[in-house]
Amino acid sequence: MPAARTVTPDGDVILLVSGESAAARAAAHAQDDDLTAVIEITDVAPVSVPHRIRGRAWLAGWLTPVRGADERAACAALLAERHPVGELLGLTESLDAPSAGRPAWMLLRLEVGEISVDDLWGAQHVDPDLLAAAEPDPMVAHETELLQHLASSHGDRMGDLCGLLGARDTADLTAIPLALDRLGLRVRFIRGATAFDARFDFPEPVTDVCGLRRAMSTLFAG
Repeated sequence: MPAARTVTPDGDVILLVSGESAAARAAAHAQDDDLTAVIEITDVAPVSVPHRIRGRAWLAGWLTPVRGADERAACAALLAERHPVGELLGLTESLDAPSAGRPAWMLLRLEVGEISVDDLWGAQHVDPDLLAAAEPDPMVAHETELLQHLASSHGDRMGDLCGLLGARDTADLTAIPLALDRLGLRVRFIRGATAFDARFDFPEPVTDVCGLRRAMSTLFAG
């Protein structure tokens, strides 16, 4: 498991790994770009719900060490900015600090050649150029907190969404928030051993917390 990761404007994935990891050792001994690798990412819902895995993604490509002091320092600074957690503080200084003959940390670059995604929207291949062009969803930093808050403190409001399901039988349904993005809220409705999902789109894409608050108010107003 990398300690952190980020995506460059070119769509490469930069990974921060321990210098003692198998990936670091393999990359250090590989010739140029002949080391192929696959990153598997699992997306797990932050609330307790049946079938909790929301999706998986596989990024396949060629793994190489990030070389050159300037480039490595820049990548380390980017990682520290995006993931300012304790173990990454002072990272720039520790990249070259030997540990049993190896750096304590190593930055690796995965040049992505193929992407596959299997999630709530279906399974498909994704062009790596789309990864390079993509922007993070503005709700990603708030999704976990909001879903957990809705599930733990607003079960009655979630239940009100049953009234938006049209002609479907809503007796004894339990509604649990499953996913949130700038376009809407996905809810898992459960009755006994059966479950189904419904997505509720916002009137317009939200870009910040204020917009999200208005969108949620509109949604719960029916």
